[in-house]
Order: sequence, then structure tokens, then C-alpha cells
Amino acid sequence: MANLATKASILTAEVPRLVSVDVLRGIVMVIMALDHTRHFMSSVRFNPEDITQTFPALFFTRFITHYCAPVFSFLAGTGAFLATSRGKTISQVSWFFLTRGLWLVLLELTVVDFAWTFVPWAAAGVIWILGWSMVGMALIVRLPVRWIGILGVVMIATHNLLDTIKPESFGKLSWLWMLLHSPGPIQVTRNFSFEGLYVLIPWVGVMAAGFAFGTVLLRPDRRKWILTLGVSMTLLFLILRGFNLYGNGVAGYPFSVGHWSPQPTLSMSVVSFLNAEKYPPSLDYLLMTLGPALILLGLMDGVKGDRGLGRIFVVYGRVPMFYYILHLYLIHLIAIVAAAATHQPVAWLWHGASFLLPTPEGYGHGLPFIYAMWILAVAILYLPCLWYMEFRRRHRDWAWLSYL
Repeated sequence: MANLATKASILTAEVPRLVSVDVLRGIVMVIMALDHTRHFMSSVRFNPEDITQTFPALFFTRFITHYCAPVFSFLAGTGAFLATSRGKTISQVSWFFLTRGLWLVLLELTVVDFAWTFVPWAAAGVIWILGWSMVGMALIVRLPVRWIGILGVVMIATHNLLDTIKPESFGKLSWLWMLLHSPGPIQVTRNFSFEGLYVLIPWVGVMAAGFAFGTVLLRPDRRKWILTLGVSMTLLFLILRGFNLYGNGVAGYPFSVGHWSPQPTLSMSVVSFLNAEKYPPSLDYLLMTLGPALILLGLMDGVKGDRGLGRIFVVYGRVPMFYYILHLYLIHLIAIVAAAATHQPVAWLWHGASFLLPTPEGYGHGLPFIYAMWILAVAILYLPCLWYMEFRRRHRDWAWLSYL
């Protein structure tokens, strides 16, 4: 009973909206668009994390976007805690997680997946795993907040111990393990496969940790605690990765990056050191991304976000789902226009793009062009996002808007 009382007292606390959280979310939304612009428009035919072929500029264009999924998932948990901390009962919180999670899964399999290819297909992307993590949180949220935090941290810290378990060991249920922890293509029929990228373990742990982190934001000395957590996580990454102790996994998809090693040049040695596993997200990967993100969040504590870049990031950060869906369609269309304008192959972009088809000869652009198109896309999105942010503000009584 004491635990339930403590939980209720936390959930009914009056918490003002923290602009720093919106700014951080907005920053990662903007950065995310760079990776997707690169994916649609790059002339490179290899994976940017492939240490045998990549080069520093390409790798760091990809690396900076590694922060997006962890911060997005972590803040989804934090945002849910803060949004439901004004009089909501545990049952209401659980129902919100369940219904919004299933709604996100539906969006992934329809609106979102279609945006990538412009033809029907299915993949377990970031919206998919956010949805299923919320479904999991519908049960987890009934625990005391302390235990939610412990569950999240333990899952993040120990899931690499599962890397040696292969899907094949489950026989006909191999697909289930691939959805839970070992990503890869799942053959559904002879001509159709489900592309599994984001897995439930440890992403649900990231969201759970983010939910429990919301209690830190209730503290008057939150800045100190946020910075302490961020610095500690970053230092732990440097130690674990520096000595190749533990935490980068061997279950990576499409390949495992493994330990780092000195390379012929300093820049490539740094590339090797920072090349942590994303699919599934290793402990090193999550420490490397969430640690610095929390440091930035602590440094921004108290920011008003009412002018300049802060204002722009706040707009994107307050309408993340609206931004996410729009930016995929916009970047895909920009890629088509750019290909037509530069007399490159266009038809394949209407019928699957690089997700379903090999990149044709003569297609693709260099990094300077990709960066320019990224900035253009983000700029175009500002006014629609500003409109929708104001629309939501004027219609706060429309409960269904919380699902968007």
C-alpha cells in the first residue's frame, strides 16, 4: 500500500512543461532527418558503419544520427510520465500506453512504411518498437516507479548476455526471437519478408528507464542529478569501450561491429572506437548516446526556447509524430525531384527505393548536396509544424490529439 501511495503522489504532482525536454527532442528530430536524407539520396553503395569501406565524413554523418532513436525512446517514456503526472490514475496511464502503442504499430505498418517505399511492404522500424514498448509499458507501469527504473536499467545493462542465443535454436519460433532480440529479415511467404530492425529487448528497457527518469525532473536540484547521470554514463562508455570489456554485442544486423581496434589513421581509429552496435542497441551504444544527451539536457535546464534556434527546436519537439510522418514523405519526394532535375534514374524511387531495390547505376549525390537537401527539408517543415503545434494548443480538450 505504501508503494501505491508513493506512486499516486508522484503522478498527481503538478509539473510545469519543461522546455529543455522539448528542445532536446526537437534537436534529435532535426538530426534524424539528416540520416533519412542520406539514405534516400546517397551515391554510396556500402553501409556507413562498415569499417573496411567507410570514411570519416560519411561515418560521422551517420554517427550523429545515432542519438535519435535512443533519445526519442527515452523521452517517450519521460514525456509519458510528465504528461500523466497531473491526476491520472494508474489504470488511465496503463490504458493510454496500450492504446497509443497499438495505434503506433498500426501507423508503422501503414502510413510510415509506405512513406519509405511508395509501395506496400512491412518493417519493424522505430515507430513499431515505440508502439510495442508502450504496449509493454501498459503492464510495467503498474509497478512502483523505482522498480520500473530498475527493470529498465537491468535490461539495458544485461541484454548483451543474450547475444549468443541464435534464432535457429527456437526452430519454428525463430521469428519470435528475432522480434525480441536478434534482428533480421523474417520470411513470411516465399515472396514476402518482414524486415526486422528494432527489437523489443532492450528498447522497452530504454522507455522504462525514461519513464522512471521523469521522477528526477520533479526534483528542485534536477540539473545536478541530470548532469551526474549523463557524465557517469559517458565515462562508463569510455571505460567499457576503451578496454573492450563488455557491451558491444555479437548479434548485430546486418553485421556485428565487435571490438574496436587501432586503425592506420587517427580519424579511422576514432571511427572504430565509436562504431557501436545499433541493431540491437548494445550497452555501449546506449551509454554513448544517452550519456551525452543527458549532459546536454542538464546544460539546457531552464532554457526558455522562445527565440532563435531554441524556438525552432521547441516547435519540432512538441509535434514529434506529425513531424516524423511529414518528413519521410517530404524527403522521399525531394529525392524524386532531385533525381529528375539531375537526370538520374527516377522510376525506382516510386517503386521501393533502396529498401526493396538495388540502387541503379548513375544514381546518388555527394554529402554536400545531401546536407543542403536536409536543411531544405527541415526548413520546409517548420511552418506546418508551427501550425499544428498551435492547433493542438487551441484544442487541448480534444483528447484524441494526444495520439498524434
